[in-house]
Amino acid sequence: MAFLLSLSPHHHHHPINPPQNPNPNSPKPALLATSLPGTISKRQFTFKTTSLCLVSLITQNPLAQALSEPSPPLKPVLSSLANTKSWFQFFGDGFAIRVPPQFEDIMEPEDYSAGLSLYGDKAKPKTFAARFASSDGSEVLSVVVRPSNQLKITFLEAKDITDLGSLKEAAKLFVPGGTTLYSARTLKIKEEEGYRTYYFYEFGIDEQHAALVAAVNSGKAIIAGATAPQSKWDEDGVKLRSAAISLTVL
Repeated sequence: MAFLLSLSPHHHHHPINPPQNPNPNSPKPALLATSLPGTISKRQFTFKTTSLCLVSLITQNPLAQALSEPSPPLKPVLSSLANTKSWFQFFGDGFAIRVPPQFEDIMEPEDYSAGLSLYGDKAKPKTFAARFASSDGSEVLSVVVRPSNQLKITFLEAKDITDLGSLKEAAKLFVPGGTTLYSARTLKIKEEEGYRTYYFYEFGIDEQHAALVAAVNSGKAIIAGATAPQSKWDEDGVKLRSAAISLTVL
Protein backbone atom coordinates (compact mmCIF):
# COMPACT_ATOMS: atom_id res chain seq x y z
CA MET A 1 0.00 0.00 0.00
CA ALA A 2 1.50 3.32 -1.03
CA PHE A 3 1.42 6.46 1.10
CA LEU A 4 1.54 9.47 -1.19
CA LEU A 5 1.19 13.15 -0.38
CA SER A 6 -0.94 15.27 -2.62
CA LEU A 7 -1.10 19.00 -3.16
CA SER A 8 -3.74 20.42 -0.88
CA PRO A 9 -5.60 23.62 -1.77
CA HIS A 10 -6.24 24.37 1.91
CA HIS A 11 -2.73 24.84 3.27
CA HIS A 12 -2.08 27.69 5.71
CA HIS A 13 1.49 28.80 6.33
CA HIS A 14 2.68 28.68 9.93
CA PRO A 15 5.80 30.43 11.20
CA ILE A 16 8.92 28.33 11.53
CA ASN A 17 9.73 27.55 15.13
CA PRO A 18 12.96 26.54 16.81
CA PRO A 19 13.41 22.78 17.43
CA GLN A 20 10.92 21.46 19.96
CA ASN A 21 11.30 18.37 22.08
CA PRO A 22 7.96 16.82 23.13
CA ASN A 23 9.53 14.59 25.76
CA PRO A 24 12.85 16.07 26.92
CA ASN A 25 12.86 14.49 30.39
CA SER A 26 12.37 10.88 29.42
CA PRO A 27 15.43 8.70 30.01
CA LYS A 28 16.71 7.88 26.55
CA PRO A 29 19.83 6.08 25.32
CA ALA A 30 22.09 8.36 23.32
CA LEU A 31 23.35 7.37 19.87
CA LEU A 32 23.11 7.09 16.39
CA ALA A 33 2.38 19.88 -0.01
CA THR A 34 0.62 21.50 0.29
CA SER A 35 -0.82 24.27 -1.88
CA LEU A 36 1.17 26.75 -3.89
CA PRO A 37 -0.59 30.09 -3.36
CA GLY A 38 -0.40 32.82 -5.96
CA THR A 39 2.49 34.43 -4.10
CA ILE A 40 4.86 31.97 -2.48
CA SER A 41 8.50 32.49 -1.63
CA LYS A 42 11.25 30.45 -3.25
CA ARG A 43 12.22 29.25 0.25
CA GLN A 44 8.70 27.96 0.99
CA PHE A 45 8.50 26.18 -2.37
CA THR A 46 11.92 24.58 -1.87
CA PHE A 47 11.28 22.98 1.51
CA LYS A 48 7.77 21.89 0.52
CA THR A 49 8.99 20.09 -2.60
CA THR A 50 11.97 18.61 -0.76
CA SER A 51 9.68 17.23 1.97
CA LEU A 52 7.32 15.80 -0.64
CA CYS A 53 10.28 14.09 -2.27
CA LEU A 54 11.35 12.43 0.99
CA VAL A 55 7.91 11.14 1.94
CA SER A 56 7.29 9.76 -1.54
CA LEU A 57 10.71 8.11 -1.51
CA ILE A 58 10.22 6.30 1.79
CA THR A 59 6.60 5.30 1.25
CA GLN A 60 6.69 3.83 -2.24
CA ASN A 61 4.66 0.77 -3.13
CA PRO A 62 7.20 -2.05 -2.80
CA LEU A 63 5.58 -4.11 -5.57
CA ALA A 64 5.98 -1.32 -8.09
CA GLN A 65 9.52 -0.25 -7.32
CA ALA A 66 12.92 -1.74 -8.11
CA LEU A 67 16.48 -0.50 -8.10
CA SER A 68 17.71 0.83 -11.42
CA GLU A 69 20.35 -1.17 -13.24
CA PRO A 70 23.18 -0.70 -13.55
CA SER A 71 24.34 1.43 -10.60
CA PRO A 72 27.92 2.64 -10.15
CA PRO A 73 30.19 0.85 -7.66
CA LEU A 74 29.13 1.60 -4.09
CA LYS A 75 31.25 4.20 -2.34
CA PRO A 76 32.59 3.85 1.24
CA VAL A 77 30.61 6.90 2.35
CA LEU A 78 30.34 5.85 6.00
CA SER A 79 33.97 6.81 6.44
CA SER A 80 32.83 10.43 6.08
CA LEU A 81 30.81 11.28 9.17
CA ALA A 82 30.67 14.26 11.53
CA ASN A 83 30.73 14.14 15.32
CA THR A 84 27.10 14.85 16.28
CA LYS A 85 27.39 14.68 20.08
CA SER A 86 27.15 18.46 20.46
CA TRP A 87 24.04 18.70 18.25
CA PHE A 88 20.54 19.10 19.66
CA GLN A 89 18.96 15.67 20.22
CA PHE A 90 15.26 15.42 19.43
CA PHE A 91 13.27 12.72 21.23
CA GLY A 92 10.21 11.44 19.38
CA ASP A 93 7.81 8.56 19.94
CA GLY A 94 10.16 5.59 20.09
CA PHE A 95 13.21 7.26 18.55
CA ALA A 96 15.83 9.97 18.96
CA ILE A 97 17.78 11.86 16.32
CA ARG A 98 20.45 14.56 16.25
CA VAL A 99 19.56 17.80 14.44
CA PRO A 100 22.24 19.74 12.54
CA PRO A 101 23.08 23.24 13.82
CA GLN A 102 20.97 26.05 12.35
CA PHE A 103 18.19 23.63 11.35
CA GLU A 104 14.68 24.70 12.35
CA ASP A 105 11.59 22.75 13.31
CA ILE A 106 9.14 22.91 10.39
CA MET A 107 6.47 20.60 11.77
CA GLU A 108 3.00 22.04 11.31
CA PRO A 109 0.71 22.26 14.38
CA GLU A 110 -1.58 19.63 12.88
CA ASP A 111 1.40 17.25 12.68
CA TYR A 112 1.76 17.37 16.46
CA SER A 113 -1.95 16.72 17.08
CA ALA A 114 -2.19 13.93 14.50
CA GLY A 115 -2.26 10.47 15.98
CA LEU A 116 -4.56 11.53 18.80
CA SER A 117 -8.19 10.42 18.88
CA LEU A 118 -11.13 12.17 20.52
CA TYR A 119 -14.30 10.46 21.70
CA GLY A 120 -13.49 7.22 19.93
CA ASP A 121 -12.78 8.81 16.54
CA LYS A 122 -10.16 7.05 14.46
CA ALA A 123 -6.81 8.76 14.84
CA LYS A 124 -5.34 10.45 11.77
CA PRO A 125 -1.86 9.06 11.09
CA LYS A 126 1.02 11.50 11.20
CA THR A 127 2.75 12.30 7.95
CA PHE A 128 5.97 13.07 9.81
CA ALA A 129 7.16 12.13 13.27
CA ALA A 130 9.79 14.89 13.07
CA ARG A 131 10.89 17.37 10.43
CA PHE A 132 13.65 19.98 10.37
CA ALA A 133 15.07 22.19 7.62
CA SER A 134 17.97 24.49 6.91
CA SER A 135 17.35 28.24 7.00
CA ASP A 136 16.73 28.37 3.25
CA GLY A 137 14.57 25.23 3.31
CA SER A 138 16.62 23.38 0.71
CA GLU A 139 18.00 20.75 3.11
CA VAL A 140 15.49 18.69 5.08
CA LEU A 141 15.78 16.08 7.83
CA SER A 142 12.61 14.03 8.40
CA VAL A 143 11.50 11.00 10.37
CA VAL A 144 8.52 8.87 9.38
CA VAL A 145 7.03 6.03 11.47
CA ARG A 146 4.81 3.41 9.83
CA PRO A 147 3.48 -0.02 10.82
CA SER A 148 5.92 -2.51 9.34
CA ASN A 149 3.08 -4.61 7.90
CA GLN A 150 2.22 -1.68 5.63
CA LEU A 151 5.64 -2.09 4.04
CA LYS A 152 5.59 -5.88 3.89
CA ILE A 153 2.54 -8.00 4.56
CA THR A 154 3.24 -10.47 7.34
CA PHE A 155 1.23 -12.24 10.03
CA LEU A 156 4.03 -11.88 12.57
CA GLU A 157 5.07 -8.64 14.27
CA ALA A 158 8.40 -7.47 12.90
CA LYS A 159 10.90 -7.04 15.71
CA ASP A 160 13.97 -6.18 13.63
CA ILE A 161 14.47 -4.77 10.15
CA THR A 162 15.90 -8.11 9.06
CA ASP A 163 12.32 -9.39 9.33
CA LEU A 164 11.61 -7.28 6.23
CA GLY A 165 14.39 -8.98 4.30
CA SER A 166 18.08 -8.59 3.64
CA LEU A 167 19.71 -5.23 2.90
CA LYS A 168 19.23 -5.88 -0.81
CA GLU A 169 15.67 -7.19 -0.49
CA ALA A 170 14.57 -4.30 1.77
CA ALA A 171 15.96 -1.78 -0.71
CA LYS A 172 12.81 -2.38 -2.76
CA LEU A 173 10.80 -1.02 0.20
CA PHE A 174 12.88 2.09 0.85
CA VAL A 175 14.65 3.07 -2.37
CA PRO A 176 12.50 4.08 -5.37
CA GLY A 177 12.97 2.89 -8.90
CA GLY A 178 15.08 4.97 -11.27
CA THR A 179 17.53 5.68 -8.45
CA THR A 180 21.30 5.88 -8.62
CA LEU A 181 22.40 3.96 -5.54
CA TYR A 182 25.65 5.27 -4.08
CA SER A 183 25.86 3.16 -0.93
CA ALA A 184 24.00 0.46 0.99
CA ARG A 185 25.20 -0.78 4.37
CA THR A 186 24.04 -2.81 7.34
CA LEU A 187 24.75 -1.17 10.71
CA LYS A 188 24.80 -3.15 13.96
CA ILE A 189 24.30 -1.02 17.08
CA LYS A 190 24.88 -2.49 20.52
CA GLU A 191 22.01 -2.14 22.99
CA GLU A 192 21.40 -3.47 26.50
CA GLU A 193 19.74 -6.64 25.22
CA GLY A 194 22.02 -7.27 22.26
CA TYR A 195 22.40 -5.66 18.85
CA ARG A 196 19.87 -3.80 16.71
CA THR A 197 20.17 -3.76 12.92
CA TYR A 198 19.81 -0.59 10.87
CA TYR A 199 19.83 -0.38 7.07
CA PHE A 200 21.54 2.60 5.44
CA TYR A 201 21.00 3.71 1.84
CA GLU A 202 22.38 6.72 0.00
CA PHE A 203 21.06 7.53 -3.44
CA GLY A 204 20.27 10.22 -5.96
CA ILE A 205 17.09 10.83 -7.92
CA ASP A 206 15.67 13.80 -9.86
CA GLU A 207 18.52 16.18 -8.91
CA GLN A 208 18.04 15.30 -5.24
CA HIS A 209 20.51 13.43 -3.05
CA ALA A 210 19.28 11.47 -0.03
CA ALA A 211 20.68 9.51 2.90
CA LEU A 212 18.20 7.17 4.54
CA VAL A 213 18.39 5.00 7.66
CA ALA A 214 15.66 2.52 8.61
CA ALA A 215 15.06 0.30 11.61
CA VAL A 216 12.16 -1.70 13.07
CA ASN A 217 10.91 -2.03 16.62
CA SER A 218 7.74 -3.69 17.93
CA GLY A 219 6.05 -3.79 14.55
CA LYS A 220 6.92 -0.21 13.59
CA ALA A 221 9.34 0.89 10.89
CA ILE A 222 11.22 4.07 11.81
CA ILE A 223 12.78 5.81 8.82
CA ALA A 224 15.03 8.88 8.92
CA GLY A 225 15.97 10.67 5.74
CA ALA A 226 18.11 13.69 4.95
CA THR A 227 17.71 15.28 1.52
CA ALA A 228 19.28 18.16 -0.37
CA PRO A 229 19.78 19.24 -3.97
CA GLN A 230 22.64 17.37 -5.59
CA SER A 231 24.43 20.70 -6.05
CA LYS A 232 24.61 21.15 -2.26
CA TRP A 233 25.59 17.63 -1.30
CA ASP A 234 29.32 18.08 -1.92
CA GLU A 235 29.38 20.84 0.69
CA ASP A 236 26.83 19.56 3.22
CA GLY A 237 26.61 15.83 2.52
CA VAL A 238 28.71 14.79 5.52
CA LYS A 239 26.46 16.78 7.86
CA LEU A 240 23.24 15.40 6.36
CA ARG A 241 24.48 11.83 6.22
CA SER A 242 25.57 12.07 9.86
CA ALA A 243 22.16 13.39 10.89
CA ALA A 244 20.37 10.45 9.26
CA ILE A 245 22.77 7.92 10.81
CA SER A 246 22.23 9.46 14.26
CA LEU A 247 18.76 7.84 14.33
CA THR A 248 18.37 5.78 17.49
CA VAL A 249 15.49 3.42 18.26
CA LEU A 250 14.44 3.74 21.90
